[in-house]
Amino acid sequence: MYDWANSPFGSTVVTTFLGPYLAELARAQGGFVFLFGYGIEADAFFPYCVSLSVGMQVIFLPILGTLADYSPLKKLLLLIFAYTGAIATILLFFVQGNLVLLGGVLFLIANLSFGAALVFYNAFLPDIASPDNRDRVSSQGFGYGYTGGGVLLVINILMVNFMADTGLAVRLSLASAGIWWLFFTLIFPQRHLRQRQPEGKLPPGANYLTHSLKEFFASLKEMYHRYPKTLRFLIGYLIYNDGIQTVIVASGLFAVSELGMGYETLVIVILFVQFVAAAGAWLFNLLAARIGAKWTIIINLLIWAASVIYAYGFLYTQLQFWILGFTTGIVLGSSQALSRSLFSQMIPENRESAYFGLYEISERGTSWIGPVVFGTAVQMTGSSRIAILPIIIFFIVGMIILYFTDVPAAIKEAGNKVPAVV
Repeated sequence: MYDWANSPFGSTVVTTFLGPYLAELARAQGGFVFLFGYGIEADAFFPYCVSLSVGMQVIFLPILGTLADYSPLKKLLLLIFAYTGAIATILLFFVQGNLVLLGGVLFLIANLSFGAALVFYNAFLPDIASPDNRDRVSSQGFGYGYTGGGVLLVINILMVNFMADTGLAVRLSLASAGIWWLFFTLIFPQRHLRQRQPEGKLPPGANYLTHSLKEFFASLKEMYHRYPKTLRFLIGYLIYNDGIQTVIVASGLFAVSELGMGYETLVIVILFVQFVAAAGAWLFNLLAARIGAKWTIIINLLIWAASVIYAYGFLYTQLQFWILGFTTGIVLGSSQALSRSLFSQMIPENRESAYFGLYEISERGTSWIGPVVFGTAVQMTGSSRIAILPIIIFFIVGMIILYFTDVPAAIKEAGNKVPAVV
């Protein structure tokens, strides 16, 4: 249910509204956002904000993850960051006129909090699901999440289509994602999630901050020496997920700038993608039960790579954008859900938060590379179409690394039971 609560932030804020809205405000002010005297292209401003927020997550998330393994604070920290992100998202309602920079700052806070909360949320997966059930539970979580994001987008579609003031409708839509996040976190995780007492104990004389830093570097060293196959998977995930995150960030900008798509149509397409992604998460879970999560993810990455080629060379009409929405949507939830469950099999017991802190870095920590590549290409060429082409490299390289990762051996190295199908 926390997937249900936080997913509208991704669908409504990151994918659909905030990027095009901030670019539109910037174009109304002359086409540039000026920061310390430097003019940032309107379409490049939001990708740069994404990259900066992710860079901040690289610093904080590993410390937070290690902290949760040595204190009974996993649930509390999940709630604190969820509420902080939700409130910052609600405040996006007040961004209008020349307040583009304020929108960027609020997004930095919201996205940093979003990633921090996910560290603790993901670390609960081994607590609540046995190895043979994790693909199913993780896929159901993403399925509920994309369904929740779709339900809120239905409400947003009604506002955008029937309100005379489109700008007000967009600001209400942004705020609604924060209200949704706040309300359902309060109703479900806060009331029903149970905190397990940590197995790890803080050494005498140590404090949480210094010990968390020490444990973070110890986890990196431990993974390098004791769990090299887990590290290989993490590097592969780090690369291919960066491509996924970049497509999510760039899709709305591409539709508006290259195809002239209006907000009303864009929201309907993203709504369509939400429900396709929910169905895809469940559908590919059935495939993973037969051929394993690794090969299912590889199939997903082939579809992602083909979709980028299609977007660059063949996407010129809004109907074709609908086709792209289907092909990316069908693998969107699956590739994320199965990667999460697969990684949970490869990590040592009672170190979940520390290792998922590293995992969240590879989800967030390199998702600044793709947006920087995309934003820089837009800055240099003024074309979102040209900027999307380099993203294919992320899928190909990540797929090759995953192909050469011995998953059963990685699970055994971590001291875990190998499921019947991996």
